[in-house]
Amino acid sequence: MWLLLAAILLPLAIFYYKRRQKRYEEVWKHIMAIPGPKAYPVIGCSYKSFTPESLWDEERDRAKQFYPIYKAWTFDFAFVVIMSPEDMESVLTNQKQNTKNFIYNFLHSWLGTGLLTSGGTKWQKRRKILTPAFHFNILHEFTDSLNKEVQILVDNFKELCHQPYVDVTKPITEFALYAVGETSLGVSLREDPNCEEYKKAVHDYAESFIYRTSRPWLFFSFIYKLSPAYKKEMKIVETLHNFTTNVIKEKKKVFGKDVDYDQRKKLALLDLMLKAQQDGAAIDDEGIKEELNTFIFEGHDTTSGSIAYTLMLLANNKEAQEEIYREIVSIIGSKQSPSYSDLSELKYMERCIKESLRLYPSVPVIGRVTGEYIKSQSGYTIPKGCIINLSIYDMHRNPAIWENPEKFDPDRFLPDNIAKRHPFAYVPFSAGSRNCIGQKFAMLELKATLCGILRNFRLEAYDRPEHIKHKSDIVLRPAGEIRVTFISRT
Repeated sequence: MWLLLAAILLPLAIFYYKRRQKRYEEVWKHIMAIPGPKAYPVIGCSYKSFTPESLWDEERDRAKQFYPIYKAWTFDFAFVVIMSPEDMESVLTNQKQNTKNFIYNFLHSWLGTGLLTSGGTKWQKRRKILTPAFHFNILHEFTDSLNKEVQILVDNFKELCHQPYVDVTKPITEFALYAVGETSLGVSLREDPNCEEYKKAVHDYAESFIYRTSRPWLFFSFIYKLSPAYKKEMKIVETLHNFTTNVIKEKKKVFGKDVDYDQRKKLALLDLMLKAQQDGAAIDDEGIKEELNTFIFEGHDTTSGSIAYTLMLLANNKEAQEEIYREIVSIIGSKQSPSYSDLSELKYMERCIKESLRLYPSVPVIGRVTGEYIKSQSGYTIPKGCIINLSIYDMHRNPAIWENPEKFDPDRFLPDNIAKRHPFAYVPFSAGSRNCIGQKFAMLELKATLCGILRNFRLEAYDRPEHIKHKSDIVLRPAGEIRVTFISRT
């Protein structure tokens, strides 16, 4: 069947390709002028079969070879990858470049058109509704819930610390998921028997996403829906949606009880959306589900990765680890748990977190489609309607921007050193109007977690940074474990 389908589709693809090339001759003229990897007629750069691991390595090699800009194309799809601070700024500060590219459409089966994937008026309205959920007062109130979850995590590590090492990814992921539930959702996910299935489904969905994005013939929906991969994805999505639907159902049972809903700016995310719906805002049940799917995913999967990488880096940099410990002792002393104000004063810890996010940004690449022509810093023209990928990971590690970029050095984030750099050389949470809405929440969670762990343990290196392999994913994901040795301070 597939051979017959290929025999029919190949001539059609060639005809379609030539016709599109002619129709958009001016656009392709600019794209083809940009340097890029070896390509062949029609298939372009898609002459290799990639695993998620080899795709990651290939993209890193291309970034080193073609910095600050390159193109890759196949059929009539062309991607321009930018990596310089100047080009990042020209895109991220321009409202005409705010639309996400079509690759984000592949997330619609799970996330719908929520804050991550939507654009235009819908995105603006949703952003306005959700922004109060990350108000200073809300973050302040989250601290006790975070400390409670951190203590459970610490107790978990106490049971594991007799082992030669701990793969921190699993316990940290569980912690981050439960922390999102206790804070932004106001529900206890720890009591949900489907959590384990949900976490597996998140990883399975990401693999499905990369499988499709690395096979250009599956870009076409009518072909993808004929493939076994589509049926597999639908089963995964069912698991993901069932989990979120159950969270909303449980929340609605207690919604409105013992809560002053007139204090709108002090409502957590799920309460805020339910109250907004009640008040007639432009968000229905499906919209609440979209945003909840988006935030549960982004709120736990990105943050858990950041915590795991930071623990590994601190295990490999004992001086920085002990400096953080001294800072914790100085500011928090013998108090059982840090307050929001205490966490805000941990300035050296914050520099270490920022340096970790430079080396391991939670989302390594973000995508846009150009709303007007762009002149790149290196002199190339990126035409209107072009798919662009902003490679944050590669910019953060480029020696043209960062001296000795592979070295962990928190002093890069001293005020004097920040002032010397281009303001868009460091964008772990993106930038501009579409920056990460939850970045302050993420920083609070990272600080609370490090505070709890480092007060109780010394970390020793088991894995070194150069030994950590990665794979292409929706977020930054290790190909294997992240192993750290825990030594009790008591």
